[in-house]
Amino acid sequence: MNLEDLQVVLKVAELRSITAAATHLDMSTPRASTALKRVEKALGVELFIRTTRRLCLSSAGERYIPKCEQALLKLDQARQEISSELAIVDGELRIATASDLGRNLVRPWLNEFMEIHPEVSVRLNLSDSNVDLFRDSIDIAIRYVRPGSLNDANLYGFKICKVPSLLCASPDYLDTHGIPLHPRDLPAHNGLLHELYDITNDVWTFTKGGEEFKAKMSSNRVANDGDLVRRWCIDGKGLAIKSCLEICTDLLSGKLVNVMPEFRPSLSELWFIHPSRQLITPAIRLLREAIKKKCNDILTQLTDNGILDKGVLE
Repeated sequence: MNLEDLQVVLKVAELRSITAAATHLDMSTPRASTALKRVEKALGVELFIRTTRRLCLSSAGERYIPKCEQALLKLDQARQEISSELAIVDGELRIATASDLGRNLVRPWLNEFMEIHPEVSVRLNLSDSNVDLFRDSIDIAIRYVRPGSLNDANLYGFKICKVPSLLCASPDYLDTHGIPLHPRDLPAHNGLLHELYDITNDVWTFTKGGEEFKAKMSSNRVANDGDLVRRWCIDGKGLAIKSCLEICTDLLSGKLVNVMPEFRPSLSELWFIHPSRQLITPAIRLLREAIKKKCNDILTQLTDNGILDKGVLE
């Protein structure tokens, strides 16, 4: 039982739902459920009566929850009073992230962060495959995650933002080959495909008005590096599906165009993931907040310029 476990218990008590509490705290439902079980095991009582529809506080829970809330409030007040003395921002940050995201966004963000905090050093691992955080001694994995798919209770994650993907192409490609208007038009075009774990992503899925559409793409260019796929797209070699974060600058400069915006590719989320809560240092917390602000600034730029629909982010 730890402070984070108690925060989960309080949120479950407030919302009467483990799933709703997990969503509010930006964690997976299995992780929240595990935290609740740890607290109940440590106390030797059940805090909630579980029914098929909702959770209700047990008599023990009704007595425990208010006192727990008061205790955490006092601890938080004490933490805030001494945080300025303890917030030493230094040490090496071992970071793993995807190729395009790492080279073109995280790299300059880290440069800026390290200028402000010169005692911080970085060891960066770029790979579109998910590394093993424990085996490779990684402090932070900055990962794209499908909503609801992060279910490893052994990891500690913090959601940065929602990340829509966009179908994109260069103006030169569209001038030469025409603009597709519907997913059924896509097989006639060249797809720039991303390969991951020896699986080529050649079936593209879109949604519009709750209806799903699939397109089987042909291609003369496949890569296991997302940055290369983006560069091919800028070169006018075909269509690609890319994270809106990674192509923000290209979209705003006109190098790439959002194609068929009414048909939406899959939505993902960007997460900070840690192998252990104990590894979350002041430097990591500050970096997480800095990157969250950078990502929100990008999403605001895209919506303000009409490239991204605000409704996608809600």
